[in-house]
Amino acid sequence: MATHLTHWGVLDADSDGERLTAVRPWHADPEPTPLIENVASAQHHPARIDQPYVRRGWLEHGPGPGPRGSEEFVPVSWETALDLLAGELSRVYRDFGASAVYGGSYGWASAGRFHHAQSQVHRFLNCLGGYVSHRNSYSLGASTVLLPHILADMGTIMSRATTKSVLAEHSKLIVSFGGLSPKNVVVSPGGVSKHNGRGWIRQAQANGCRFVTIGPLRDDSPAESQAEWIAARPGSDAALMLALGQVLDAEGLADNAFLDRYTVGYERFAAYVRGAEDGIVKDPEWAEPITGVAAARIRTLAREMAANRTLVTVSWSLQRARYGEQPLWLGVVLAAMLGQIGLPGGGFGHGYGSAGNVGLAVRVTSPPKLPQGRNGIDDFIPVARIADMLLNPGAPYEYDGRHRTYPDIRLVYWAGGNPFHHHQNLARLRTAFGRPDTVVVHDPFWSATARHADIVLPSTMTIERDDYGSGEGDRYLFPMPALTRPHAQARDDYWMFGELAERLGIGKEFTEGRTAREWLRHLYDEWRERLRGRGYEVPDYETFWTGESIELPIEAEEHVAFADFRADPQAHPLHTPSGRIEIFSETIAGFGYDDCPGHPMWLEPDEWLGSPRAARFPIQLVANQPRTKLHSQLDIGAHSQSTKIRGREPVRLHPDDAAARGLSAGDIVRIFNDRGSCLAGMEISDSVRPGVAQLSTGAWYDPDPADPSYCRHGNPNAVTEDRGTSRLSQGCTGQLALVEVERYTDPLPPLTVTGPPAIARL
Repeated sequence: MATHLTHWGVLDADSDGERLTAVRPWHADPEPTPLIENVASAQHHPARIDQPYVRRGWLEHGPGPGPRGSEEFVPVSWETALDLLAGELSRVYRDFGASAVYGGSYGWASAGRFHHAQSQVHRFLNCLGGYVSHRNSYSLGASTVLLPHILADMGTIMSRATTKSVLAEHSKLIVSFGGLSPKNVVVSPGGVSKHNGRGWIRQAQANGCRFVTIGPLRDDSPAESQAEWIAARPGSDAALMLALGQVLDAEGLADNAFLDRYTVGYERFAAYVRGAEDGIVKDPEWAEPITGVAAARIRTLAREMAANRTLVTVSWSLQRARYGEQPLWLGVVLAAMLGQIGLPGGGFGHGYGSAGNVGLAVRVTSPPKLPQGRNGIDDFIPVARIADMLLNPGAPYEYDGRHRTYPDIRLVYWAGGNPFHHHQNLARLRTAFGRPDTVVVHDPFWSATARHADIVLPSTMTIERDDYGSGEGDRYLFPMPALTRPHAQARDDYWMFGELAERLGIGKEFTEGRTAREWLRHLYDEWRERLRGRGYEVPDYETFWTGESIELPIEAEEHVAFADFRADPQAHPLHTPSGRIEIFSETIAGFGYDDCPGHPMWLEPDEWLGSPRAARFPIQLVANQPRTKLHSQLDIGAHSQSTKIRGREPVRLHPDDAAARGLSAGDIVRIFNDRGSCLAGMEISDSVRPGVAQLSTGAWYDPDPADPSYCRHGNPNAVTEDRGTSRLSQGCTGQLALVEVERYTDPLPPLTVTGPPAIARL
């Protein structure tokens, strides 16, 4: 038996050297997740890539734009694939420079820290001179840009969030906009050792804390919370928050002493709420027809928030929509108006129901990891603008107060992540991927991204290589010795880049003369010495490697966010322009963005149930995170497949909406709008708000050959809009879209994503 770390938890596994014969939850995990069932069942699945491949058109005609995603692939030897790729890298860097290379990687490929695909590909490209990079993430695009202007950077907000044990002891009311989803908190970048997504909520509830969840899904809060469900219309949270703020302001419930000392710009915001700017008072009666929430309940909720030790927490999902900055900003404003920021159990939270690494004890250090080196290119794009970049080289765009220009990308190098999962409007992304000269992908599986590449190199799964890992904020570091041999001809990324580096004359720079195992020891020993210099002791490498795990030193078991700032705002100012909480931001106002002005407000989105577009597409699609996998990882695994309906991803509708369309549980339905369509299997549930369809992301994109906008498998990004949240952050807006749903009556088309694409034998 051996222990192994994944992004969704730790598993104990038995192996015969070729495959895992048994997988069990780690014995020390109090809340294990069934996602571990995907690992063993996926390892030797027909969708594994067994050797290097090259797209036939690229192999026969050379680099250039092409019909990626529709042509067959040719199997080649490792030597041939690496020689071809080295030659193409040499050509692009020589003729166009490093600014013509996009180093795509999204960081989720490996829970291990050395074989972290993002670190590997970025280190390699940096050795060649650099690459165009991305900023931020699909999960937190708006948050990462907005919050430093008004409160703190995301690193501080996540790693220094009030610990869950403090909330369990001190909170009396937790109002969660977007819920506290139990499926999300089983996951964290790098892994979760001891899940506690339900335990702290159970303890808080036992201590007299009441939970209110605001969102379209009742089960976005765990049963242990016994939460009151306020089913506001998706996309209307900003209006609801403004009405809560109006009650606090009008009834003298706002903490003016706190606002005066710790914030700037409140009077500018209050004037808007009072209607001084536009003649419209943002009271509960104004909000009721927008949100669908009774004015009386909005008013009493505001009073309850003022009367209790209250945490206002905002899910990451709210900012993944058009104008997503507004409800996030308003969450901060409401917490400031309550005057409880910096107090145990009160204040503002962001992500308690979005990932497992929020609200943990504060650890002293991060685990050892491979250094990426220095990027010689300072050009970048916001991550969710990749299709815009590829389709519009040289076009201008705005981002965080700057005027920028999209680079002309000739080569895309992708290792780690699947943009055909994360990105919106997949038919448009497919067109964009057809434009560069060359697309290179490392992947263990024939994912949609691999199918849209020219050169495909088969990478190992984590269970097939030596590594070590620890999740963000987690207190345990795990050795991860390989559990099996690699599948077929799969190789780890470090080996591939080392071979390429030798061909390109940068071998010494990339490897520094070390094998992967030598790197593991070297990085650990360096890390151990750094800790020793700070007065902390951890075991030597041999003791660590032959054990189960080691516990990392902790700075503090409990922490209250912004407690130092509250105690002395002069000695501990925030890293905002004013050093205080910015309810009105002079900086953002100075950018002149009508889609993100100087204070938060109600900006009506194009796609919500109150818009004219809803007359044609009357169902609000909520494309949330899946519960049977992480993003799209291991969608072919046993646990993920167990919830499919006739092979399609399940979609949930309220009974009234299903009845109005003559739909029954188990039907195959077509979800569509004027951007695209997808098939899904019908589930009927009163845990979904009327007027809403909930279809999680993660189904591998399986386009119809004649119509790339039609996904036969159930990927909601066939119908979502590829548009930024605002000019401030250019974040992802894939959470919401207006659609219609109808029974699918044609013969069910076959799925192609559960096996390899068409293979040519030349």
